[in-house]
Amino acid sequence: MKIIPVIDLKNGVVVHAQQGQRDHYQPIQSSLCQSSNIYQVIRAFLSLYAFDVFYIADLDALTGQGDHDNTINAVLRCYPKIMFWVDQGYRLSSHRTNYLSNYMPVLGSESYCENTVMQLKNFKGSFVLSLDYKNNEMLGAKSLFNNSALWPNDIIIMTLDQVGNTKGPDFDKLRQFCQQYPDKNFIAAGGVRDAEDLISLQNGGINQALVASALHSGALSAADIADF
Repeated sequence: MKIIPVIDLKNGVVVHAQQGQRDHYQPIQSSLCQSSNIYQVIRAFLSLYAFDVFYIADLDALTGQGDHDNTINAVLRCYPKIMFWVDQGYRLSSHRTNYLSNYMPVLGSESYCENTVMQLKNFKGSFVLSLDYKNNEMLGAKSLFNNSALWPNDIIIMTLDQVGNTKGPDFDKLRQFCQQYPDKNFIAAGGVRDAEDLISLQNGGINQALVASALHSGALSAADIADF
C-alpha cells in the first residue's frame, strides 16, 4: 500500500478539507505541526516517512479564484526528488511544456464537460485522472466515467463528501472499478481513517490511497506507515 499525503491549498495556506464544502475550509490544525504553511506541513509529513509522491489540490484554481502557481513551482524546486500530483482544474495539454519534471497534472472529471472531455486525449496518458463524486453523483463529464479509452493508468476515485470525515472510504465503488477494469491502477481518495481502512482497501485490490486527516490526527502513525 502506497500512502500519498494530501495538501489542500486555499488563500496561500494549507486547509482542512471537509466533504467538498470548499467555501468553509479552514487552515489546518495538525498534531504534526503548529503551522498551515505548506513547507512546514511537507516537512511534518516527511518526518513520518520519506514519501516520494504528494498530492496538491489548488483550491483557488479549482474554484476560479486565482491560483498558487508561484508557490507550487517553488515547492517543486525545493523538493526535486518528490513527485507532486497537482490538481488545478481545467488544463490544456499545451500547458505541459511549462511543467517542471516533478509535476504531474491531475485532471478531474469535475473540471471537464462533454464539450471539452476529448481534450484529454492530447495528454497522451501523461496525467492522473480523478473521477469525482459527491453525494454519490458523478461530477463533470458523465461520459468520462466509462470511457476507459480516455483514461491513463492511474485513476483516483475521489469521493468528496467522505473527505475529512469518519465515514470511511467508499469500498463498494472502489471494488467495482477494480473488478471492471483490472488493468488500471485505482487510487482511493476520501474517508481513510486508519490502518484498518488501508488493509481493507488493499484486500479489495487498491494499492494506493490519498490521505490527509488520518496523518494530521495521528490515527496513522509513523509505525503504521512503515508497516505498509
